[in-house]
Amino acid sequence: MNRTAVVERATAETRVTAELTLDGTGRAELETGVPFFDHLLSAMVRHAGFDLVLRASGDLEVDPHHTVEDAAIALGRAFRQALGSGEGIARYASVHLPMDEALVLLALDISGRPFLQFDVAFPTSRVGSFPVDLVEEALRAFASSAAVTLHVGLVRGRNTHHIAEAAFKALGVVLGRAAAVVGGGVPSTKGVL
Repeated sequence: MNRTAVVERATAETRVTAELTLDGTGRAELETGVPFFDHLLSAMVRHAGFDLVLRASGDLEVDPHHTVEDAAIALGRAFRQALGSGEGIARYASVHLPMDEALVLLALDISGRPFLQFDVAFPTSRVGSFPVDLVEEALRAFASSAAVTLHVGLVRGRNTHHIAEAAFKALGVVLGRAAAVVGGGVPSTKGVL
């Protein structure tokens, strides 16, 4: 089974190309122009065991919002395409992921129904120049375009960098587990995801 996808997204604000392999080695080649977002995506890919080449250019002179959102949309579409019918996948996964003082709960259902529940309050509004409200925007864009149900909750944490990174590491862990091929057939009583 070759679970790969290439997605291109071009708007008046951004141009994004995402090449995703689900059965990879955790290798990421990222060029979004948003260093902290690249850092988060790299952690996600490593812990998912995927391979990702993602290149984005956008109106960073305005702010990183459009670039981050459109990159997450492209990544979500690539994930959905690479899954195909979802035959044999585990479908569900969750993790309590610690990073130093931060502890994040993340649960995922590859359901075909896009939804994000995001219960994370960051102690500060930025990590360096990165506005941390874009963490929720990226996760919402990913969940919507991947057609997954995603719940993210902060159990505890004081360091904004640790909280954001724990969320993306947790996303990687659950994506890898839920997308793993563990059996046969589509894991749904409906017969489709």
